[in-house]
Amino acid sequence: MRLPSLAVLSLAVPLVALAAPDCQELVVTGHSFYPPVAWASGGKVVGAAPELVSGIAKALGFTKVTTKDFGSWEKAQAAARSGEADVIVGIYRNTERVEYLDYAEPPFMVDPVSVVVRAGATFPYAQWSDLKGKKGVTSAGESYGNQFDGYMARELTVARVPGIDKAFAAVLDGTADYAIIAFYPGRDAARKQGLFGKVSFLPKMIVNADMFVAFSKKSKCLGALKDGFAKALKAEVDSGRANRLLEAANDSLGDQ
Repeated sequence: MRLPSLAVLSLAVPLVALAAPDCQELVVTGHSFYPPVAWASGGKVVGAAPELVSGIAKALGFTKVTTKDFGSWEKAQAAARSGEADVIVGIYRNTERVEYLDYAEPPFMVDPVSVVVRAGATFPYAQWSDLKGKKGVTSAGESYGNQFDGYMARELTVARVPGIDKAFAAVLDGTADYAIIAFYPGRDAARKQGLFGKVSFLPKMIVNADMFVAFSKKSKCLGALKDGFAKALKAEVDSGRANRLLEAANDSLGDQ
């Protein structure tokens, strides 16, 4: 999925890594199951976002770039908080996370989030208040932005479960009336599990959220990486390369 624009980028952006002698390795992490953005494979995190970040980092002069799967989205966030991971990809911005993450602008994609119900058990959904009085479920560690997170905590009944598979199971066995699941990984999981026809994705999205790359504030690489990375990321987004990586990663999922 590497595209020629990075060769041009490496000439246009200074080799900032040379100014970071304490940064011997750049560790990138992300979601263990969020295709096509990121997913776990053989102890690493692969997908469009890790590919995008690794390519930019290498163009900036970081010769040792490693992706690492920490086993869950919650653990990936904990690794970024502690500095065990330098970069976390495919993450929404909220008040809690900005305490320990430095977000790179601009966001590299917009991520739609769906309401998923059991087939034959749909209900009218046009606004968040339509979920009141119903039992919901979503994956542990997920945030959907400050506004919806706050509304969910105040007004809705939503249980947390360990992953999309458990969220689908809760909807199918009637434990939950609906699940809150990001559209792209949700559709991929439903395809792999043969759930089309058993679950329905309601047409109105919960949110369409900006998705970011963010740096651990405890990373030894932050000072050298931050400014050059943001400039390079903007170039990749503006050129359409970030979107092409997402399309290529999505196409590759059909072969798995």
